[in-house]
Formats: sequence, structure tokens, C-alpha cells
Amino acid sequence: MPTAQPTPASNAPQLPHAAPPDVEIMTIGDELLYGQVIDTNSAFMGQELGKIGLRVRQISSVSDRADEIVAALDQARQRAQVVLITGGLGPTKDDLTKHVLARYFGSELVMHEPTLRHVEEIFKRFQRPMLDVNRQQALVPANCEVLHNAVGTAPGMWFSDQGTIFVSMPGVPFEMKRLMTDHVLPRLQAQFHIAPIEHVVVMTAGLGESFLAKQIEDWEDALPANIKLAYLPSFGAVRLRLTGSDDGLPDLRGRMLALLPALRERIGEYIFAEEETTLEAAIGQLLLAKGLTVGTAESCTGGMVAQRLTSVSGSSAYFRGGIVAYHNDIKQQELGVKSETLAEFGAVSEATVREMAEGARHRLGVDVAVAISGIAGPTGATETKKVGTVCLAYSDATQTITREYVLDRGRALNTEYAAQSMLTMLRQQLAQAEVRPLQV
Repeated sequence: MPTAQPTPASNAPQLPHAAPPDVEIMTIGDELLYGQVIDTNSAFMGQELGKIGLRVRQISSVSDRADEIVAALDQARQRAQVVLITGGLGPTKDDLTKHVLARYFGSELVMHEPTLRHVEEIFKRFQRPMLDVNRQQALVPANCEVLHNAVGTAPGMWFSDQGTIFVSMPGVPFEMKRLMTDHVLPRLQAQFHIAPIEHVVVMTAGLGESFLAKQIEDWEDALPANIKLAYLPSFGAVRLRLTGSDDGLPDLRGRMLALLPALRERIGEYIFAEEETTLEAAIGQLLLAKGLTVGTAESCTGGMVAQRLTSVSGSSAYFRGGIVAYHNDIKQQELGVKSETLAEFGAVSEATVREMAEGARHRLGVDVAVAISGIAGPTGATETKKVGTVCLAYSDATQTITREYVLDRGRALNTEYAAQSMLTMLRQQLAQAEVRPLQV
């Protein structure tokens, strides 16, 4: 059987593009169209391509049908100079991508000996028998350039055809990411002249996208022509991303960072980080910087606030513990909530969460405690309390602050928004308050 002789990446032909190429992402697999698998590959590729100054123009999902894959390839080459394909490279009969690509580019499948040795080594390492279908993973179209898959059995394949680059990668996310990092992104950077691009990210929480836009409208209008602002809302937060393109002047990143003090003047209380990070990680940094410990008392969120705080590596340095007091008996027994308070104001009240937070601070022996109680729904509403009503409390040695919200978005979202609101309140108070550690 003939073997593939891949062209080294350094010898790849240079395509003359005056501007960065248009990129299209194509995902292949019925499981994507049926909603059985969520497409995270496209998000990763879009983010990584953006970092090197390439823009994705379109994302397409295609079924496991040869004719539909061919039609999608024909359409993609009309729109883009680079087409990145994931999926359909497994060893089973429904994985058609490799066979379709061989026919599409007028080639035949041949054995790629380095890939075969790699696959054999993987099966040897795991002490598993190697079947013929596993051996066939090393078959590739003869006219492709093989991209070594260091963490899987299906290699990537690079085709240059009539001015368009097609790259096929496995659909398994960690394999695709490794191929993108090891091969695809470096080759695209080397092959095309891509102007330098910089990103600066500011993380905010506690103010919605439209309100943020209103408060920084004049600042945004005054941005230089080569620097653009994007609003990227996520669950309970908005990421502000500045993207700067090369304008021929030095220190683009430094000039972008110099814009941030004026931004802080307008929305400083809502900024929790000036880098890609999570709200809980930013809270951890504040607690460490101030030498404080924290504990939680939760009802409707069932421990979600504690889980998010402890999801950060090293959180044991500041998180001491949490109490999930779902039943009123536990609120009384473990947190010291008075029966009179529950009788007069109810479990979902600012009075109750005040006592929950103060009780948690003393029972857990922490500098700061937060408490939350609410009606997640769909049942539990009363004549005076709607579904989605959430009460929050923050307590330290000098003060206890309470708030009440109505966040009716369905049970699952109600609890998630409640936890996000609690964390936002905790961060804001930690940033503003002069909290002192307990004197032991």
C-alpha cells in the first residue's frame, strides 16, 4: 500500500492575501444537529483565531451525509479562504469526513506510517488490542499534509486547493485544541501577513449591558479609530473587550491600557478585574489581600455560593465553611435565627437573612459571612412574596447589610442569579469596606 509523504510546514506555499483571510468553521455530525452534543469547538476556534487577528465569517453545522458535506465544502470556498473542519474522523462507519475529503480533492486514502506507529504506541501503552478499524485511523488522503495529533489517534489534515485552505480536525475538543495550538494557528500566522492585534479585557458585574453602555458612552465615543469596544454579556456579568489593530505607532497595548483609568472613573464600582477571570477568583484575591476569611449560610441556593467560592484553587486559605439551612429548623438550630423573626417576617425576608449571616459569622468563626434565602419556584409563593424573591445579607464585624430582589426566571435560573447576586454583593462590600481580620 502506498504511503503518504506530507510536505513539511515550512515548505507550504505562500498565498498572496493583501488582507487577513476570511475564515469559516464547519462542524460535522448528526449529534450536533440533534442537540445531543453542544458545539464548544467553534467557540474555542473563534476565540483563538481572534487573538491572532483572524475573523470568523461564518459557522456551519453539517450532517453525516456525504452529499451534504460536499455541498457545504462548495459553499464554504465561495465565502472564505480558510475553512476549518471538525468531526467525522472517528473509526466507526458514520465517520465519513476523511473519505469525502479524499474524493472531493481527487485523491485516494493511503497509509501514513508515522501515524500508524503513533496509534500502535497508544494501544500498547494502554495494553489494549488494536483492531483493524483502529489501524484505519492512519489512512489519509494522499494529497493532504498530515498534522500530528499528539493526544489522539485521528491526525489532522491540511489541504491547499485553488487558493483555499481546508483543515480537517477531530471533533473531540481536547484533540482539536491541541491540533489548533500545535499546528493550525502557527501555520496560519506564518502563511498570512496578519497585522498585530491586541485585546484588553475588563470584567464587570452588577450592572446590565445597556446601563453600562449609557454610563461609558462618552468614553466609548472618544476611542481612537483603531480601537474598538465589544460588550460580551454572560451570566450576571458583562465582559468589556477592547480590540486594538496596528496603526503603525509603537506600544499599542500600552496605549490601550492608558484608556482604563478614565473607564474606572465611570464604572469602577462594577469592575472586578482587568483580565480574563471569574468573579469568585476576584473575590478570593480580595480576601487574600485583606487577610480575611469567609463563610456562607444558604437556603434557596443549596450550597451554590459555597461551591463557586471553593472552585478556586487555594480557596482553603480563606473559605472556612458553609451551612445549607434549607429547613427553618436548621436556620434556628445551626444559625441562631429567632423563631419570632421567622413567625413575623418569614424565612424569605431581610430580617431572617440578617440573622443567618450574623449567625454564620459567629458559628463558623469567620471575618465575613454572607447569607441567602429565596423562593426559587415554581411553588412557594405567598400573598406578599412572589416566586423569584431573593433576600441577601453581608455581615462583618462592623456592619450587616441586606438586600431584596425579585428574579423570576424559572427555578434553575432563579437560583443561579441568586448566587451571582450574592457573589456580586460580597465583592462590592469587600472592595469598599475596611474589614479587619478577627483577633484570635
